[in-house]
Amino acid sequence: MSGALVIVELAQGKPAAVSLELLGLARNVVDPTGGAVAALVFSGDPEIAAALIAHGADKVFSAGDPAAAEYNSDIWLACAERAAAGSGAELILAAHTPRGADLAPRLAFRLNSAVATGCVAVAAEGGTLHFTRSCYGGNARETVSFKTLPAVATVRGGCGDALPADPARRGEIVALDGALPASRIRVVERRRESGGEVRLEDARVVVAGGRGLGGPEGFEVLRGLAGALGGVVGASRVPCDLGWCPHSMQIGLTGKTVTPDLYVAVGISGASHHLAGCGGAKNIVAINTDPEAAIFRDARFGIVGDFQKIVPALAAEVRTLRSGGR
Repeated sequence: MSGALVIVELAQGKPAAVSLELLGLARNVVDPTGGAVAALVFSGDPEIAAALIAHGADKVFSAGDPAAAEYNSDIWLACAERAAAGSGAELILAAHTPRGADLAPRLAFRLNSAVATGCVAVAAEGGTLHFTRSCYGGNARETVSFKTLPAVATVRGGCGDALPADPARRGEIVALDGALPASRIRVVERRRESGGEVRLEDARVVVAGGRGLGGPEGFEVLRGLAGALGGVVGASRVPCDLGWCPHSMQIGLTGKTVTPDLYVAVGISGASHHLAGCGGAKNIVAINTDPEAAIFRDARFGIVGDFQKIVPALAAEVRTLRSGGR
């Protein structure tokens, strides 16, 4: 394989955790064949480029034009085309985020190729790339391959590990100069939902609520436990669809993928759609009034009962333990 290209997203001015995971994944795929790994980042900051090289990139294409700082499909597509041509990559990876899910199909079309979205694994076997992803609503997995190259794919977070940073690594930084295309898109307003400093995808502890909370006020109860544990609050699809919480909190097949050390599922039935987004958690604790709920099959610990009584009691106990009271 001639190499791979990773389209990098930034979070709070640094490479997002999922993008660093993709660099590690790309290295694992191309290293057996001696291929190179390139990265495309929409920033001209040399420290960001150096961080990408330290985490496994051999070449960094830097799009430093201010017009590319915020996502714009026309501009990012043009930059991605240039990076794909400059790298000669046969594999192009993007995170399975709203940006990646929008950009990857456009890029595949421009390159006269195809795209596999929502992948959980990528491997090269016998000179052929194989992409594994969920199907049938998360109840099964399929493995697909391409007849065309370059192969473009979006990969869910938590499906691999980032390589340890090696400051001694050396790589090439290539500035993507030249005029950017006139965009057909005009952004008239941007609104950012308020939230904590920790992104849901990066949190080590997630407390998530489902239909069983009964309404938006239930999420206030969860915030008490999340605060005591130093975590963040998430949700299954139903509360988001009902307007109890914003869709940015949604975890699952059509939401975000999280891989925390601790995942507390409160009032969540455990449908495969939801488990597709949290099944990689190291420890799942389920709280549900239904002892037959499917979530208990995947949970390491389960509590049957009313969350209105259980969650505040857990939060109080955690605060006591942390204060050294016991």
